Formats: sequence, C-alpha cells, structure tokens
Amino acid sequence: MNNKWNKIIYKIWSPIYDRIFNSNLFLRARKQVFQEIHFDRAHRILFVGVGTGADLELVNHTDLDITAIDFSPDMLGRARAKFMNSSIAFIEMDAQNMKFDDRSFDYVVGSLILSVVPHADQCFQEMSRVLKQEGRIVIFDKFAPDHNKLPLFKRLLRPLIKVLGTDIGLNFEELYQRHRDHIVIEEDKPVMLNGMYRKIVLRKSVDC
Repeated sequence: MNNKWNKIIYKIWSPIYDRIFNSNLFLRARKQVFQEIHFDRAHRILFVGVGTGADLELVNHTDLDITAIDFSPDMLGRARAKFMNSSIAFIEMDAQNMKFDDRSFDYVVGSLILSVVPHADQCFQEMSRVLKQEGRIVIFDKFAPDHNKLPLFKRLLRPLIKVLGTDIGLNFEELYQRHRDHIVIEEDKPVMLNGMYRKIVLRKSVDC
C-alpha cells in the first residue's frame, strides 16, 4: 500500500463503501464503539480517516467541535455531502502527516484507519501527537491475533487484500509496544468477527 494507490482504490470504493462498511454487521459494531463515549461541547474532537462519515452518523454532532480528515477526496466528498448543514470541518489531509499543532484535541477517533494507511506506526504517532494530555484515542479496527501467526490462508491472501486497500495482518500489540511510554490502554474489547475487530480506548499520559 502507498498513498498514491490508496487514493485510487478509495475512489473506486467510495460509491459502494457504505453498502459494505456501514451495513448491519458494521453498524452494530460501530454502535458498540460509541455507546459509552460521551463527548461534550468543551471537547475538540478529531475523526481521522473519516471516510464517508459512517461514524459521524452515530454521534450527536450538534454544537460539538468536530474536525474530520481523510486522504481520499472522493470519500471525504461523500461525508461532506451527508453533513452539509453541520458545523463539522472536513479537511483533506494525510493521517500520517497531520497539519495540526501538538496537543490540539481532547478525542481522536480512528475507525478502520490503522489497517489502511501505508505506515501504521506513523499514523499512530500522529494521533498521539495531536492529542492533549489526558485525552483519549478511540480505535475501531481489525487486528491480527496477539502472539499467534496468521493462518496460512490469511498469509497467502494478505498481499492481495493489501492491494484492495487494507491489511489483515496488522498486530496492535506490536504497534502499542513501540508507543507505550506515553499512552496507556483503558479499554480493549472484541466487537465483531470473534475479536478480529476490536474497540480500543487509550489515554495519553499526563507526563507527555
């Protein structure tokens, strides 16, 4: 995966994305992710890789300070069209190289983004960088099982699926180990497909 190819592949995905990734199965999972998250007017909230805005449909965005970014102008255009009369700021931006100041947001939401970007470490680092002290990162994504090798058929499929715009072999535990000195896990629970998809909430340590 690389940025140029991702822009092409998500131009192709954009017309049908909601039919797949906002279907009943994904909708139930997304609702689980947000049902215990309570945003308020004092929070600055960033949605990273907002896609077509599926997550925003589950948030009472009235009077909230929300910024939503995506690298794909086609996906972002569909999200913007859904919320034309809202105050949400939609910005075309690379999640691996955000143009925000350090410690800008109280919440950073990343749904199905770490498994999509070419460099998950860089994206995770950026999400942490723009997060305020004691702020939260909310992740909904698919990850390989901890301490277990992918089954052979998934290892064989992984390169092909990467071409389609996502990685089925990303290991969150390995990713977290490289950043654990400044971020702590508050919640980690399975939400779909026997734990392949997880909800993970992290808090930025006060000494960062």
